[in-house]
Amino acid sequence: MDGVISANDPKWIEPFSGLTEMQFARLVALVRRRGGDVQRGRPWRLPLEDRVLMVATYWRTNLTLRQVAPLFGISKSAADRILDHLAPLLAISPARRPRKDTVYIVDSTLVATRDRSITALSRNHRYSTNLQVDIDANSRLVVAIGLPLPGSRNDCQAFTESGVNQACQGAPATADGCHQGSGLLVLHLRRHGQTHLSPEQETQNTVHRRTRARLQHTLSRLRNWKILRDCRGRGNGVHQAMLAIARLHNLALN
Repeated sequence: MDGVISANDPKWIEPFSGLTEMQFARLVALVRRRGGDVQRGRPWRLPLEDRVLMVATYWRTNLTLRQVAPLFGISKSAADRILDHLAPLLAISPARRPRKDTVYIVDSTLVATRDRSITALSRNHRYSTNLQVDIDANSRLVVAIGLPLPGSRNDCQAFTESGVNQACQGAPATADGCHQGSGLLVLHLRRHGQTHLSPEQETQNTVHRRTRARLQHTLSRLRNWKILRDCRGRGNGVHQAMLAIARLHNLALN
């Protein structure tokens, strides 16, 4: 059975991957270098380009694999194998050594996840995971994403436990007031008995908020991928999806 969607038709690429045809070709070349065309056991029904597009479609629409598979003319079990094989290959690379002028921005985002073993009832009133996100303030590229932690975890604690703190070494990093005590540059807060901040502190807070707005815009773009609104993946599925979506986001900015 022939599928409805194929990377051979460029009109399907941008709506489901968020990339231009040239950017998508770069992504496929990267996956091929990482072993995306390696065949073990049963041969792949789809070419690599269609397999990459299928995984992106799954994350973009948050349809079930049983719904996505017929769109590409394959079975649900074949779609499962493709997702398991390609998801790790699409992840962003480890953070490189930062330049001298690099400034990082760190914040958390809650991703509703159905696997209760890694979630907790959170401030969004859903069972969610806490994912710490680190971006370059200048380029707005995602630098690192921490391991998923229960959504009730304090941000200051999650910053260290998720491993994002290691990616922030070697460059100044800013965060919101929830990261007090983590060693990051945070907003000036009024102390006990203090009625107002000094004009200098208010000015610094204004600059800080404008800088952090770049991360909020990035998180908004990432949430265009509907799987980050209600992830059905179990175990490290939500982390793999987030890492790969960060890769697609970074490619779209380049």
